[in-house]
Amino acid sequence: MTLPASPLALAIAAALVVTPALAVAETAADAVDLDRITVLGRRDTTPVAPGVADERARLQRVPGGTNLVDLRKAGRQATLRDALDYQPGIVLQEFFGGIDQPRLNIRGSGIQSNPVNRGVLLLQDGIPLNEADGSFVIGLLEQRNAAFISARRGANALSPGATTLGGEVDFYSLNGADERGRLRLEGGSDGRRGGQLAWGGSNERADWWLGSSHDEYDGYRHHADGKRDAVHFNSGWRAGDTFSNRTWVSWTDLFFHIPNVVPKDRIHSDPRGVMGDGDTPQDKLANVYLRDPLRDTRQRRIANASEWGADDSRHTLGLWWQDTEDLFKNPTTHNVSDSDTWGTQYQWRGTHGTLDYRLGASYTAGTTARDFYANNPANGTRLQRFGHYDLDASSLDVAAALGWQASDGVRLLAESKWSRAERNATDLANGGGLDQRYTHASPRIGAIWQPRDGLRLFANLSRSNEVPTWWEIAAAEAPANNPAAAQASLLRLRVQSADTIELGADGRIGGDGSMNWSLVAYRSKVDDELMSMVDDTGSRTGTYNYAAGTTHQGVEAGLDGRLPLADAGALSYLLAWTWSDFTFDGGQFAGNRIAGVPEHMLSAELLWSAGGWRIGPNVRWLPRDTPTDHANTREIYQDGYALLGFRVDYTAADGRWSVFVHADNLTDRRYASSYVIRNVGTLAQPGFLQGVGRNGTVGFTWRF
Repeated sequence: MTLPASPLALAIAAALVVTPALAVAETAADAVDLDRITVLGRRDTTPVAPGVADERARLQRVPGGTNLVDLRKAGRQATLRDALDYQPGIVLQEFFGGIDQPRLNIRGSGIQSNPVNRGVLLLQDGIPLNEADGSFVIGLLEQRNAAFISARRGANALSPGATTLGGEVDFYSLNGADERGRLRLEGGSDGRRGGQLAWGGSNERADWWLGSSHDEYDGYRHHADGKRDAVHFNSGWRAGDTFSNRTWVSWTDLFFHIPNVVPKDRIHSDPRGVMGDGDTPQDKLANVYLRDPLRDTRQRRIANASEWGADDSRHTLGLWWQDTEDLFKNPTTHNVSDSDTWGTQYQWRGTHGTLDYRLGASYTAGTTARDFYANNPANGTRLQRFGHYDLDASSLDVAAALGWQASDGVRLLAESKWSRAERNATDLANGGGLDQRYTHASPRIGAIWQPRDGLRLFANLSRSNEVPTWWEIAAAEAPANNPAAAQASLLRLRVQSADTIELGADGRIGGDGSMNWSLVAYRSKVDDELMSMVDDTGSRTGTYNYAAGTTHQGVEAGLDGRLPLADAGALSYLLAWTWSDFTFDGGQFAGNRIAGVPEHMLSAELLWSAGGWRIGPNVRWLPRDTPTDHANTREIYQDGYALLGFRVDYTAADGRWSVFVHADNLTDRRYASSYVIRNVGTLAQPGFLQGVGRNGTVGFTWRF
């Protein structure tokens, strides 16, 4: 396949020239939403729980790229990839294919962190899930508890505290108005097994929902087993016609072993292997079985939100607290953390004539006790403690937005966010510490032109800001061959900022054979990009700001629809293409590609449906090789690959029960699912994670 030399230029041209031509081709038939997202049975009176239709209407007023994902009809939901596949602009690279920490990034934000823990604000029902420093443990997410997911990419984020280049991803919880009860069982290759039992109820004034889930995975690779247990509860109630309240309570216990990285040649020679399976000096030094890298995390969380007011003046107040105990052990270091995070968020939105407004503020604070221990290379136990810190983080974010419906088809928006963040660290072992304060503004202007129903053209200009987390500021380095020399340090880092221009369009073509499409192009000039450094084993050793400037630009395109086949059912299709062109402007790596993100990522699915059946193939395709170090050393590029899958789903006519069979990587392709990002790498260094081979999953769901 020959790809265009300048996809960004073509996308901008398409957004500004081709889309009006598409509008002329639209039929006068009634429009049909092709992604078939429907309200999940929620009544208008469901307290503090918007439905899909509500969220769709809100996103139509956003002058930029967004995603709305209905999970009600999803088959397998074993991993986050199952929930976010086929979504333009969301790049998800699996690590081990199980219950672990996939690499999530939007527009390159946070991709340089290792493990991935920043760059996007995660939300549950509009309330932040991140820790006070902005970090997160992505493996704690349980997508089976969500009714739908809304992603607002980049500056299109709506929360006061979402100021990063990546934007926000919001998981909207199932509640008692969605379904009375559910039993879900899944099992598959490599010891994958899981289940969920949920129960709920509702009346005109209140509802409640309780879900418990368990997942286990022996792992495709050696030393890759994991398990996760989660309990989620939420309850809402309404007082009168103007006030409602909802409470969420959750507990999650996550554990997984880390098989870690291997040299590139072992991807094909030993796709299940780890360091320690061979007899080389390198295997003996980085033996995974002896060093026993793993992650063991437990989180307790409670949140509450109240809404009051009328449709033209609505107030929301959210409160939350969470405690996270986290042991992250890499081959050389034990990183032991205990974090308490609390926060509050207020938003006021309303309309006045042709104007609409949104005012908001959020305050998040938290303390983290973090200790570093050297890892015993003989048995993985703790050796001496070499870092002992008390870490205090807080962020105050204030947002104001004003929209103007200038005419029937034109909407203008101006918004600004002001933030003040503190990262204050105390060195309890040696005395002293490092206090850092950051103040910045994140403004945005945007416009939407809607010449007719089913067609939107939009543009925005914005600035984003990303404050470093404790994973960047508190650094640890422990030489693999000399753990006694381990040392920790506190790093003074600057805010990563970016100026972004975004152009795009989305629309709908046709009547019964409808097609939804979206096309977004963006270009970001980034200053002080946060870049991580790693040692020979792939373990993080530090972070620095790249001072010479970088450029992130790309295209995010999606297509989905449904084509009736007379009396033979229908064909439905999903297609997502994300082009990421990230380069260094100057400095040591001037002109090189920034390592970490595939240049082109395509995913597609074609399903034939009839009488409750859905059957068809899918593909995930990286058509070009990807650099894994910033020096762009050619011999250690991640090789491109295509993974072919197939799924069969059946849902009973009354919707009470359903079954599915999903198969992935049918050709048993040997490939690297992800890799360690280095400044300069070599072929001999361990750096790659082998992807999962041929595998399958079967599942059953009963709704009662």
